[in-house]
Amino acid sequence: MALQVAGGAGCCGCLPLLGPRRRAAAFLPPRAVASDGAAVDDGSKTVLGGSGVAVTKLGIGAWSWGDTTYWNDFQWDDRKLKAAKGAFDASIDSGITFFDTAEVYGAGVSGAINSESLLGRFIKERQQKEVVEVAIATKFAALPWRLGRGSVLSALKSSLSRLGVSSVESYQLHWPGIWGNEGYLDGLADAYEQGLVKSVGVSNYSEKRLRDAYKRLKKRGVPLASNQVNYSLIYRNPEENGVKAACDELGITLIAYSPIAQGALTGKYTPANPPTGPRGRIYTSDFLSKLQPLINKIKEIGGSYDKTSTQVVLNWLICQGNVVPIPGAKNAEQASEFAGALGWSLTEQEVEELLSLAREVKPVMGFPVEKL
Repeated sequence: MALQVAGGAGCCGCLPLLGPRRRAAAFLPPRAVASDGAAVDDGSKTVLGGSGVAVTKLGIGAWSWGDTTYWNDFQWDDRKLKAAKGAFDASIDSGITFFDTAEVYGAGVSGAINSESLLGRFIKERQQKEVVEVAIATKFAALPWRLGRGSVLSALKSSLSRLGVSSVESYQLHWPGIWGNEGYLDGLADAYEQGLVKSVGVSNYSEKRLRDAYKRLKKRGVPLASNQVNYSLIYRNPEENGVKAACDELGITLIAYSPIAQGALTGKYTPANPPTGPRGRIYTSDFLSKLQPLINKIKEIGGSYDKTSTQVVLNWLICQGNVVPIPGAKNAEQASEFAGALGWSLTEQEVEELLSLAREVKPVMGFPVEKL
């Protein structure tokens, strides 16, 4: 069920840029509220690029919520819905208020529920109990039949309706289009100027595409805030293909998806117990065997801090600088564990030790659109 925005998705004009208005919670539609960068002084948040939009230093990925194509053993039910709601609430309770979703997550497949709709529902239910400040990032699918800047605005308004908000903190191009990318970027700038989004970003963009997007948006006076890419201790392609360096140079935040390698770095899976479903074809028993020396070192380092392996590998990414990891949380336990990656730091020596061992592991396959 789509959550409708009171007054329409485009009714707020440029008001989102002025900050949240203090009204009685009962009269507020659930919405994403971002502080300006200057208001963040406790070290718990970071600003997305040059946008001024502040988000928690770690976010939660909502790819699995409602999905029946890759996650959840190809089925969605009330038990998994309750678990996802628990993940959302536990994230908020732990101080993590940045959530990443997309129009294609959980969409178009029998039995699936759109992730945006679920996130909007969770916000609304929480909002009925208390004022909740949530930063939402969602994404536009660059499908071949979508042409021109208007397609971006149309898709965005549909996303806003499903989310039940008047604007989002970040709207990203999910992957490079086969054609029409200039029009998509113009659509992002239009959405920014109309106040429908507080920042704009891209995802799975190569260094060249990233630089081109940055220049085109800059001509409109719109900062390119982020590039969301696959990045983890065992998938360091952004370091090798120039994307990480370009992000650092241009002041673009790198948002890291699959930061725990879809669970492979948590220590949960072993050669005798590989993951099931599509992940099992990537993280095979043979691969997990070769991964064990790194897994053992991660566990050893975690023990010295009273931290889990998951918390160590997320902290390793944060230590790279200018990186916001967004691990996917399917339940409250996972979400609470992710929060434990914040508030402490590995030493430089430990960062290098983990990198040295990770270099011995052959990289897994990435998302093919990274090479477009």
